[in-house]
Amino acid sequence: MLQNQYYSGPPSDHFDGRFFNLAPATPDKQVAEIKRWRKALNPRPWPADIVVPSVTPEARSEATRLTFVGHATVLIQTRGLNLLTDPFWSTRASPVPFVGPKRACPPAVALDALPPIDVILLSHNHYDHCDMATLRRLVKRDAPLIVTPFGNDAIVRRALPAARVTALDWWDDVNLRGEVGATLVPAQHWSSRSLSDRRMALWGGFYVRAGAETIYFAGDTGYGDGTLFKTIRARVGAPDVALLPIGAYEPRWFMADQHVAPEEAVMIFQDLEAVRAFGIHWGVIQLTDEGRDEPREELAKALATQKIAPELFVAAPPGFVWQAG
Repeated sequence: MLQNQYYSGPPSDHFDGRFFNLAPATPDKQVAEIKRWRKALNPRPWPADIVVPSVTPEARSEATRLTFVGHATVLIQTRGLNLLTDPFWSTRASPVPFVGPKRACPPAVALDALPPIDVILLSHNHYDHCDMATLRRLVKRDAPLIVTPFGNDAIVRRALPAARVTALDWWDDVNLRGEVGATLVPAQHWSSRSLSDRRMALWGGFYVRAGAETIYFAGDTGYGDGTLFKTIRARVGAPDVALLPIGAYEPRWFMADQHVAPEEAVMIFQDLEAVRAFGIHWGVIQLTDEGRDEPREELAKALATQKIAPELFVAAPPGFVWQAG
């Protein structure tokens, strides 16, 4: 077995030198499967230039306010605290700036217009979620606390020695400030930043508590065997707001272990018994075969099938803003 580059610790129910899923355990993709997927790629065309509104958030907000920057990046403002999920401002999701999946639209909030960030919730180490160029700028500007699953702390510190990082295991809690705290919850996914570090860092989502209000950020996840989200609901409660991925899901035979389709996102919404949900992780980077608007269209169909009012689960485009109350 390869030595873990990022984390060493005692074995657990999801770590044996590498981390693994539980609901259920999922095998790594084999070379033949990856070759089959690459050979059969059939991406639907996306618009060349997508215009999104430019938003300048308030500096602080006592009320809970969500600003959807794009992809999995959401500014959560609550109780005077500014939290940012998986910050991604780069042009490409790639280890190099000249090749790799390219954004189809800019961030809805310019980095210079972003208010001071107190906390970054970093779900895992894939390049569209752990964008080191963006992290470098935010660490230099704001010195935020970066909260992330085990192993990702080593990745961040190697690139950014000045970063303040707290690493968590699944179900660990952290107080962020005052009445705002977070729990790292499991996800059905995987990790790697190179060909030699698969599953050496943990992945997950975050359950944020702000007084009596709760927000669940799923990160990246598959649906699995249906037990994961019921378990989250049982252990930490039904969230007031769920931020759920709805994109990067085709073809299903290859993507189902790691990314939910819109109808599965609706199932998560139901399993969690969330009050409302917003669809993220769509319409910004073409990572898989579906068209740009298909996640939003398929979400609408799934909600209609389940007789769920569409305003309870909105596919949030970049620039969308929601405030509690």
